[in-house]
Amino acid sequence: MRKILAFFLCVVVCSAARGATLINDTETQRLLTALVEPVATAANISPGRLKIHIVHDQDFNAFVSGGEDVYIYTGLLTEIKSPAALQAVVAHELGHTIGGHMVQMSERMAAEMRRALLIQALGIGLMAAGGEPSLGAGVLAGAGGVATQGMLSFSRDEERMADNLGLDLMRRANQDPAAFVQVFEQMRDITGAAESKINPNRVNHPLTAERLKNVREYIAAHPGKYESVNKKYSAEYEHMRAKLVGYLDTPGRIDARYPASDKSDASLYARAISDMRRGRYDSARATVKTLTGRRPRNGYFYELLGDIEFAAGNYDGAVNAYENALRHVQNAPQIQTALALVLTERAAPGDDDRARELCLRANLTSPAALTYWVLARSYGSDARANWAMAEYYSLMGNDKKARGYAKRAQKSLPHDSPEFIKSGDILRKK
Repeated sequence: MRKILAFFLCVVVCSAARGATLINDTETQRLLTALVEPVATAANISPGRLKIHIVHDQDFNAFVSGGEDVYIYTGLLTEIKSPAALQAVVAHELGHTIGGHMVQMSERMAAEMRRALLIQALGIGLMAAGGEPSLGAGVLAGAGGVATQGMLSFSRDEERMADNLGLDLMRRANQDPAAFVQVFEQMRDITGAAESKINPNRVNHPLTAERLKNVREYIAAHPGKYESVNKKYSAEYEHMRAKLVGYLDTPGRIDARYPASDKSDASLYARAISDMRRGRYDSARATVKTLTGRRPRNGYFYELLGDIEFAAGNYDGAVNAYENALRHVQNAPQIQTALALVLTERAAPGDDDRARELCLRANLTSPAALTYWVLARSYGSDARANWAMAEYYSLMGNDKKARGYAKRAQKSLPHDSPEFIKSGDILRKK
């Protein structure tokens, strides 16, 4: 087990060294998709085409690429105070797209994003763990092209236009545009002192005070009754923020933000993750069992329990927890991969067959390098393991090794087998 975890840690560290990282976590992405879909639909983006990407970066930022790829920074997610406020941020970014502000840079940005998504590695739990690494909250993609210098800088007029177009989108989606006020009030609290010393004519963005004034005037001119995502998603939103803080922040800051006196679900969630990262498995396990007792249908709490049991070396407990998670979370490739990994490590009779089934199903939904790596383990000495490793290296961006494994696969596989044909695809890939 330690060799496996050391391998994953090496993958993540090497990926992170290339630039920012993208976090791929089922719980977080599904919630963000639900929040963004109303305004995206109002912008004529069909729900099936919208893609949410989470950038591991402490900046209070988000941006849209190509109109269908939304990139949201963890610094924004952990600090923005409500689901509606987050929705307003994305509406502003979609406003840039509608306003045509990204036309000149869209091809270059799309190319950077494609490169960023090539490298797949392990979950944020492993990357963030200070002691014994754990499987964590899904799968990370090392994002070599997602660097701060790649982001667009818009003029003051374009920012004002994006604010207005974002407000229009909120109204068209029947979402409360007053969420913009909360965003700018929070930005004012963060930057107010610094902005008081800035010459407004020497910066690309309007000052926050001006934007807040314009938004309030817009809302006053467009009265109406609107829905708000706050009531529907507030609990899930707090869980998501706690999860990110638990995995990405320092133990001291986690304890300060979620003290032991706070008995809320979100606080328990963050502290359980923090305890797991510190190797306090008994405490982490007890806390999660409190959560599953309160919310027995929340599959993500069972996912965390699986992470804890795996990190503690309790494979039977991890398998049971992940199986419980999959009963409550449908079509969850990251959890399927986590379960498959534990099964290949436990290696009881039938475990490799079950792991193989899980990996193949996960790759149908969301192909990932880690899933192919686990799939190769499940094949053992079978020639199909070479094909799986070829897919793994292809997704990692190592074409030389991908071709090497593909050639090995084709030497042993029947010519009419799917794996032989897919290996040929890798060999023909430019």
